[in-house]
Amino acid sequence: MGLPEYDTETGGVKGPYVDETGGVATESFGAGNSLYARIQRVAGRYNIEQRGIERVPEYERTDKGLAKVGTLWLSANMVVSSFAIGALANPVFYLGFVDTILTIFFFNILGILPVCFFSTFGPRFGLRQMVLSRFYFGFYGVKIIAFFNVLACVGWSSVNVIVGAQLLNAVNGNFPGYAGIIVIAAGTFLITLFGYKVVHGYEAWSWIPAFIIFLVVLGEFAHSGQFSNIPMGSGPVEAGSVLSFAASVFGFATGWTSYAADYTVYQPANTSRLKCFLWTFAGLAFPLLFTEMLGAAVITATVNNSTYLNGYNDAGIGGLLGAVLIPPLGRFGEFCLVILALSIIANNVPNIYSVSLSLQVMARWTQMVPRFIWTFLATLVYIAIAIPGYSHFANVLEDFMLLIAYWLAIYQGISLTEHFVFKRGYLGYAPEIYNQPGKLPPGIAAITAFCFGILGAVMGLSQPWFVGPIGKKIGNPQHGGDIGFELAFAFAAISYFGLRTLEFRYFGR
Repeated sequence: MGLPEYDTETGGVKGPYVDETGGVATESFGAGNSLYARIQRVAGRYNIEQRGIERVPEYERTDKGLAKVGTLWLSANMVVSSFAIGALANPVFYLGFVDTILTIFFFNILGILPVCFFSTFGPRFGLRQMVLSRFYFGFYGVKIIAFFNVLACVGWSSVNVIVGAQLLNAVNGNFPGYAGIIVIAAGTFLITLFGYKVVHGYEAWSWIPAFIIFLVVLGEFAHSGQFSNIPMGSGPVEAGSVLSFAASVFGFATGWTSYAADYTVYQPANTSRLKCFLWTFAGLAFPLLFTEMLGAAVITATVNNSTYLNGYNDAGIGGLLGAVLIPPLGRFGEFCLVILALSIIANNVPNIYSVSLSLQVMARWTQMVPRFIWTFLATLVYIAIAIPGYSHFANVLEDFMLLIAYWLAIYQGISLTEHFVFKRGYLGYAPEIYNQPGKLPPGIAAITAFCFGILGAVMGLSQPWFVGPIGKKIGNPQHGGDIGFELAFAFAAISYFGLRTLEFRYFGR
């Protein structure tokens, strides 16, 4: 058997290790005497996943059992970050309790549907989500999408690790923020280093301690009697506030769309699409609804209780949870906060695993850098962002991440239109051409539609520093209402339909 070579025309491995469907055998990664091959052989000896964005051959898709898909998303969302989204409702958007609960329910369900849908592509095609996106944006256009995904992965990892470090500091004021950041980041790296199997193995169980602690929070808060049923508002101002809060809820839930297929690529090709969809749905819906509704309930106590209000004002979500747990439980309450801080690892694992795959899509040479090296470098980058961000620009960083989240609505508008209108379902894909630029869509229509989607987002967004002209028409003229996601999706989908029709007629692909 010959040695694998790098194909400069198609951007992938070529030779006898590549089957007729474009699948790349695992043994190919360590074959030869190149530095790449030697590094991969060392990785293989320690059971580190060697595969990056190369297609998984059907005979290697043997990871049966869809429950692990559900538990991955269950663990990734049974975290403090989800709790914090629900807690935004009253202090930031001035919503009552009932309207908050309704918004959380409906917009989470809407947000997770694309994640569930794209999860079904992994078993079918054996392709990662960003590689799959070449069928919508083209071989070269997808690099722009991968860039946005890298920003999202690194940025949200920084935001999340800062939240975890703040929790640890709330327990022990002598524990510096940078130490908490390094501890959480190191734990995340060790799991993502070993790849797909270890990621699923860790996420299969990590939700349990976090869920128990959230049940303790629920029990102690209910026992305290501090819940306040804040009445909901009415009229245009209420509508604007609901839409703005809905944008935060939807953005958080749908944020996993660009990773979805990454965690099902080793499932057998004949895996039931319906079962895959439902396991993903259950794994996302339960933790998002539970933690966000709990956060929405606990934050109501800040209206009438100065202890809760001071805790929230002084230390954010960490202070709020501390007000619930520490006075009645003492040291055990502090232990609970530490467990919740470490739950951030489960939230960041998908970010840091998937960022390496997005980086490999960026250029042909980046694909030849092993996945686990990119994981290490991305970890260093988000640590470098988070340590100064902890003290100086945490809020600015979070605002920036909420802003770039609009790209996901654009991505969905384009990819779903291509799938249902032009490819007309799964049979319209030829997965074996995933690394052949001349056979994939040119990407001109997709990138142009992406720009139209950005225009839609700007027209409809409502942020503290800018309110779009359409956003101003909703609610309070000063603050408006955020319909950036809705307009971004609509502008992208409609423009893509027209542009792609012309592109297909001209190029025939």
